[in-house]
Order: sequence, then structure tokens, then C-alpha cells
Amino acid sequence: MNIRRADRADHEAILALWEGAELSRPWIDGAAELELKVATDPDGLLVAIVDDRVVGTVMVGFEGHRGWINYLAVDADQRRAGIGRRLMAAAEDRLRELGAPKVNLQVRTSNAQVVAFYEALGYVHDDVVSLGRRLD
Repeated sequence: MNIRRADRADHEAILALWEGAELSRPWIDGAAELELKVATDPDGLLVAIVDDRVVGTVMVGFEGHRGWINYLAVDADQRRAGIGRRLMAAAEDRLRELGAPKVNLQVRTSNAQVVAFYEALGYVHDDVVSLGRRLD
């Protein structure tokens, strides 16, 4: 397995992974978010490649205060092979290189299996309330 920066040829596979991992929502335009990420921070979009095929993805960002991880997805046929762990390690390495002192991520509260995955990596529940507002 190889982890590298995503390129334009990967976009269709990335969008399929996001859909397959149920990261998409009706109000989220995944293709537009992908294009915006590539336009603003192409080095922060990583893919895992096995046999010349995109099998995982993670989006990494740093805004000067803390790092953020979004869109971690692994192909259903490749899960439990360590790909998610390796993508997270690559994401954390990128954030360390950028000087991020802390990393945050959000998981839907109904997704207990994913919460357990992050807890196994050492992530803890922060005593915060996550607030959001759509700007589009």
C-alpha cells in the first residue's frame, strides 16, 4: 500500500469512497467540496493506493490553531487491513509538519463503530459542543 497526495485522476474514486462510507449527505456536494480542497490545499488530500486502485482517503487541514481531519474513508473490501490507521498516521504526520499542536475531528454520534476506531487510536472525547452553520 502507498499513501500519496491525491491527483485529479483520483477524484471519481474518492467520491465513490465517500458515498460508500456514507459520508455524503443530501445537503453536501461532495464534488464541490473536493474541488474546493484541491483549489485551496491540494497537499491536504491523501489517498491510499493498493494495486493501482484508490482504496482510502483522508482530508487534512490546519488553520493555524489546530489540525482537522475529515473524510476518512476506506473501501469496504479493504477494511480491517490497517489502511485507516495508516491514513490517520499520515494525516497526523502532515499536521505535525505544519506545526499543529492538536488535532480535532468530528464523528456523528450515531456512528459507534467509527467512534471506537478513533478511541483505539488514542482519541478522546473533548468536553465541547460542536456548533455549525452552513454558509452556502
